[in-house]
Amino acid sequence: MAASAAAADKSSTYFPLAGCVDDGWSKEDEATATCFCGAVQLAFVSLAPESDHPYTREKPANSLFSLRLPPKISISSALTPHPNPQPTQGPGLVDSFICNCTDCRKITASMFASNFTVADTHLKHLRGRANLTTFSQSRSIASGNNMTNYFCSTCGTLMYRVSSAFPEQSILRIGTVDDFHLHETKLKPTAEQFIESRVGWLNGVEGVKQVRGSH
Repeated sequence: MAASAAAADKSSTYFPLAGCVDDGWSKEDEATATCFCGAVQLAFVSLAPESDHPYTREKPANSLFSLRLPPKISISSALTPHPNPQPTQGPGLVDSFICNCTDCRKITASMFASNFTVADTHLKHLRGRANLTTFSQSRSIASGNNMTNYFCSTCGTLMYRVSSAFPEQSILRIGTVDDFHLHETKLKPTAEQFIESRVGWLNGVEGVKQVRGSH
């Protein structure tokens, strides 16, 4: 029987039983994120090694291609392919943070969201792009910007969000990343925002910047 998450060695790659498929993988600077049923799988460039700054590290050309879906205005199936895939360049992982805003609490059906933002030049769809369904709205977004949510139409997993304020970045969920070692290390949040909306029976995340409103 596989070791539980609590007893597992988290000092190296770790792929527990978490969903219906087990074909996720991770490399030094690239890893997969998969929905619960396995129909949708993404690959992203993860945070650079500690010796390299993630905002200045030069990425090898043609190692990963952008296939970001264009934002939608209403509920629809995300079927249209990106017309001009581009080779990777510039920063990959932009941010990693906890959000307690009321919108994130509702959209995740939980008390907070654990997010990481990836530049679309460093994100690709390995499978299931036609299985994504989108829903867009701005009513509950604190900034007033339009937010488009991309869900697996089979299992309902929220794979990522795209804000109209940052149309070339995708906000993924840390929990969708297949290698749980990355949750503990490279994708560990650096900030916790909207702490004024945090539920009273949870404490702030230790060791990260605490921010009222958006950081």
